[in-house]
Amino acid sequence: MTIESSVASSRGALSGVRVIEIAGPAVQYCGKMFADLGAEVILVEPPGGAHTRQTGPFLHTLADAATQPLRSLSFVYLNGGKKSVTLDLQTDEGRAALHRLAAGAQLVIEGGWPGRLAELGCGYEALSALNPALVMTSITPYGQTGPYSAQEAEDLVCMATGGFLYLGGYPDGPPIGAYGNQAYSCGSMFGAVASMLALTHAEATGQGDHVDVSIQECMVLAMENAVQFYELEGTLRRRTAGLQRFAGTGVYECADGHVYMMAGGIGANRFWDRTIDWFKKEGVPDVERLAGDEWRETAYLQTDEAKRIFMEVFGTWARTKTKAYLYAAAQDRHVPAAAVNAVDDLVASPQLASRDYFVEVRQPGWPEDIRMPGAPYRLARTPWALQGPAPLPGQHNAQLLGAAARDLPSSHRPAEEIR
Repeated sequence: MTIESSVASSRGALSGVRVIEIAGPAVQYCGKMFADLGAEVILVEPPGGAHTRQTGPFLHTLADAATQPLRSLSFVYLNGGKKSVTLDLQTDEGRAALHRLAAGAQLVIEGGWPGRLAELGCGYEALSALNPALVMTSITPYGQTGPYSAQEAEDLVCMATGGFLYLGGYPDGPPIGAYGNQAYSCGSMFGAVASMLALTHAEATGQGDHVDVSIQECMVLAMENAVQFYELEGTLRRRTAGLQRFAGTGVYECADGHVYMMAGGIGANRFWDRTIDWFKKEGVPDVERLAGDEWRETAYLQTDEAKRIFMEVFGTWARTKTKAYLYAAAQDRHVPAAAVNAVDDLVASPQLASRDYFVEVRQPGWPEDIRMPGAPYRLARTPWALQGPAPLPGQHNAQLLGAAARDLPSSHRPAEEIR
């Protein structure tokens, strides 16, 4: 669906909520989630535009110089539907404008150094004095307190100090970080959930709150049971990418890529008989090598011998089949399996197409529409929808700052407004 058709269909679950987002890499996904649900999200950028506009990859075919601040594909994705004002918070005028915006807002999202906004007279205490029901959510590397709170850190550092980076990669190599600012995204998601809880309380009681989100702590949560293993057994979980932990469980090559299958090992032994029955009906060569009681023992499935034999039997046969075939056949027999999808598989996915997951974005100044991911959830009565394209720096100064915008220096104002 296109932006225009989706906007017309719904006002959004959060219509009527005003959010002030002080631009920064750690908070923009949090603001996006509110914007996509219909909230009015006002992106506060410094004069000249936010640094996040310079994050690659870039679209290099923009002929109009006025649209160059929208070359960043990630910025357009993360800031669609928001409005933009440019404020210099180092000046009295800029701080006063932020105060006016916050006085009429329900939520402020920020990711600056702890205490920095307070030093400028724009911290939670100052803004809540003007608007007692205001919620401020601060998403920072280490939270507002503690010995690390004042230290700088970017996405990869947050992954590392949160322990999550340690588990990524191959056993015989260094840690490898996941692509796409996953730590920032994780902090934004937890920040959005906590913000909604605080907003619900504020709506019921008239009393706002300051939500303190530590990205490091979010990444510790992403390690799932690694901490429990260490506490209970003294076991330090290590990187296992590329390893077959058990015969029958792991990633296997096929004719057009890879599949993941879980047929044996801890929690999967109940699938073993179904798997062998499947192989027999398919006529898999040498399937009799997988017979015997030892194949139902987890200890044996962990041996190099078991892994080698299973690879020689299933791995050889799987390389003659497509991942779509293997996935469908395994599902028919209630054996857990999944195709390892590449991007082209996702774009062509009939499942995603049936749910209108991808949306076509019409960004002014771009030579053509671009397909982007939509939302991974459905709201029946207030459907999710992109609320519009990403804004130019200061595009909404006149609309949102009123007469005060006319007194701003030209560096605060968008090019079309100046002309």
